[in-house]
Amino acid sequence: MDIEDKLLIWHFNRGDCEAVRRIYEKYKHELVALAVALLKNTAAAEDVVHDVFVSFLQLRRFRLTGSLKGYLATCVANAARNVIRANSRHNQGSLDDAQPIASNANGPDCEAIFGEQKAIVTRALWELPYEQREAVLLHIHGGMKFTAIAESQDVSVNTVLGRYRYGLEKLRSALNGEVYT
Repeated sequence: MDIEDKLLIWHFNRGDCEAVRRIYEKYKHELVALAVALLKNTAAAEDVVHDVFVSFLQLRRFRLTGSLKGYLATCVANAARNVIRANSRHNQGSLDDAQPIASNANGPDCEAIFGEQKAIVTRALWELPYEQREAVLLHIHGGMKFTAIAESQDVSVNTVLGRYRYGLEKLRSALNGEVYT
């Protein structure tokens, strides 16, 4: 458990709203990237992350029992799942509406190569069934353990392991030599 996170939660529990701002600044980029990967829409992803932090701010007290990053990633995944459910009822959005994810690479040649590879990986991720994409992203990007993912998805650990394994197999097959490290 991150000692800085423990300290920030301690301040938050004593009414210091500045602690929430510091938590937001620490994790916002990773959480937005996770939400974009799950939702395929940057604006919706930013809304989800902001909603998660508004809900977090409304808590009177918070007891941190694990990773704060993992807790927030779970909240983002749950909120993204709710958005997907709501959109499926309204049949909104398509892959054509998806916005590209911005690159932080330096230099035009590195940025071009990185941007192209990132776009290939992003497209491959979007082709995965949602449950597999969520398991892969929460474990790799969110740093969550499979047991925590299973609890957040209300399924068994074996189900999460299967989703993760099948997701990785499909990614390997889809990327078959297209991305180089």
